Amino acid sequence: MKKFAETPYLPTEVNIEMISDNEAKIIAYPFESGFAITLAHPLKRLLLSSSVGFAPIAVKIDGATHEFDSLRGMLEDIAIFIINLKNIKFKINGDQEQVEVEYSFDGSKEIKGSDLTNSEVEVVSPDVHLATINADCNLTFSVIIQKGIGYVPSEDIREIIGTDYIPLDAFFTPVKKVVYTIEKMLVEDNPNYEKAIISVCTNGQITPTTAFQEAVSVMYEQMSVFNKVFNLSEVKIGTLSEEPVELKDLIIKIDELNLSARSFNSLDRAGLKFLGELVLMSEIEVKNIKNLGKKSYDEIYDKLESLGFPIEDSLSEDIASALRKKIEQHKV
Repeated sequence: MKKFAETPYLPTEVNIEMISDNEAKIIAYPFESGFAITLAHPLKRLLLSSSVGFAPIAVKIDGATHEFDSLRGMLEDIAIFIINLKNIKFKINGDQEQVEVEYSFDGSKEIKGSDLTNSEVEVVSPDVHLATINADCNLTFSVIIQKGIGYVPSEDIREIIGTDYIPLDAFFTPVKKVVYTIEKMLVEDNPNYEKAIISVCTNGQITPTTAFQEAVSVMYEQMSVFNKVFNLSEVKIGTLSEEPVELKDLIIKIDELNLSARSFNSLDRAGLKFLGELVLMSEIEVKNIKNLGKKSYDEIYDKLESLGFPIEDSLSEDIASALRKKIEQHKV
């Protein structure tokens, strides 16, 4: 006798393939027919519109009063200089949403993105050309770097900066490309199930897995408006093991986990402050923490497992979204 389904089939598998530091494939399956594209398409739009990035929003150049000016000893006109500057991808070090960075260059030199990295900002496009100056040139300028999403035209920025600054069109989106494909797959003799493969490429300001994670979180947050009417927030949620999670148990500072100095320093330099931030990371993301050796990884793995949050397990997206909000509140 044919068994009739009462709910759509829930996908059970998700894999991450890191193509490079800035490109990854997220593969999820199996979906019932039509469900894969239902999720993949809005995620693509969210990745391209809601991912948080950084962009220069204004520049002040000594000796130049507007974007159509020129500067003695610099090969490029100011207009070309500005175009080159907008092509350079900055990343603010720390938790600040805006920084003003000052630069000064003398003598014959080709200035590239790598010359703009300092303690306040990192440039993730080091080979991008900015300007060429000769021995008689003194190029001194200040740039305002802002954190944001989407695109903001220079006309809107003009209202919030000083009159001595030239406003720039701000392209914050760190996601360069999103491509998804839907493949048919066989499940229990049924060939009509689907696999969603979402390829994400970023400019280096954030990792593709972080961008994807943020897009999923935004999707959940946008849908939460319906909680006001349908009480969806009361739906029972849990971890893979179906055990409830107390968020307060995850707002434990990492320096209270009694890790070795080497492991703690690696996490601290990566900007991780709470246990919950580690729990939210995938196994690949933990392994890719800068300067985290195998011995430190093994120590962190054992610690998380002893606390009931093995690295290979993951929280439900509802809990993960709530945890991110809780962590942000404690960081303020």
